[in-house]
Amino acid sequence: MSLQAPLRPGTTATGSIRSVDADRSAGGSGGSGRGRSNWPVTVVLVLCALSVLVPLYVTLTMAFKTTGQAVDGNAFSLPAPFSVDGFVQAWELTDFPRAFAVSVFVAAITVVGTILLASFTAYAIARNWDRRLFRWSFFYLLAAMFLPFPVLALSQVKLTGLAHLDNPLGVAILHVMFQLSFSVLLFTAFLRSIPAELEESARIDGASTGQVFWRLVFPLLAPMSATVGIFAFLASWNDFVMPSLITSDPALQTLPVLQQMFQTQFSNNYNVSFASYLMAMAPAIIVYLVTQRWVMAGVTQGAIK
Repeated sequence: MSLQAPLRPGTTATGSIRSVDADRSAGGSGGSGRGRSNWPVTVVLVLCALSVLVPLYVTLTMAFKTTGQAVDGNAFSLPAPFSVDGFVQAWELTDFPRAFAVSVFVAAITVVGTILLASFTAYAIARNWDRRLFRWSFFYLLAAMFLPFPVLALSQVKLTGLAHLDNPLGVAILHVMFQLSFSVLLFTAFLRSIPAELEESARIDGASTGQVFWRLVFPLLAPMSATVGIFAFLASWNDFVMPSLITSDPALQTLPVLQQMFQTQFSNNYNVSFASYLMAMAPAIIVYLVTQRWVMAGVTQGAIK
């Protein structure tokens, strides 16, 4: 019994083989076409990278120049001679150790408070999603993302003054509140991917709700907690508007606010100002470079799951 398929009228076996070879060659060229570089996207990415790297290069070179070199009009030239006088003067003018300690205090409270409150809230919402109150609470928090601080600045300044929170502690509390919406969104998406059977087995063994959260759920939230903490740290460390409006004592201002002293109309100590900028942003750059893999991993896990 022959299993060979009949040829179509007007074709031969040789013609069929040639057509198959042509199809394969066409498919191969199509596959290689899919592997080609997307030049428009590449150009856009290169321009975006340069928009960050060029200002960073200027900041580094200007910070290590002398005052005479800083005002010669050539911002892209390398420092010659190499000088650290700008860092010494910036350290003294900004009282860097005190300002750094204030910034660390505000950032630490922001990170810890955001992780704890957001994880509590997200756990309650994710495990009670069928209840209307919790579901609408989630939507309410999402709506708060569209209310930036400058819109509510006047009322927040008034309320913090009445509550005697016109200090770094009040700034940290407000940072936590304004980070809560986005953090709850990330935690909720991650929590809804965790099987409820894990918690049910723990409850069968006699664990309470608090024990289930702290011993089972919260350790599972470690990747997302790292992501939320990094976002909260960067937002708190780089914030200028909120500390400048809330903190009434100039001696308790954060590093970004103190940089304003170098932005006067007649200031030409560019090496000092750029050295101060570099010292202020160095911790944020270091933290992000060290922890960026957790940022991408946490966001991707929450999105895929």
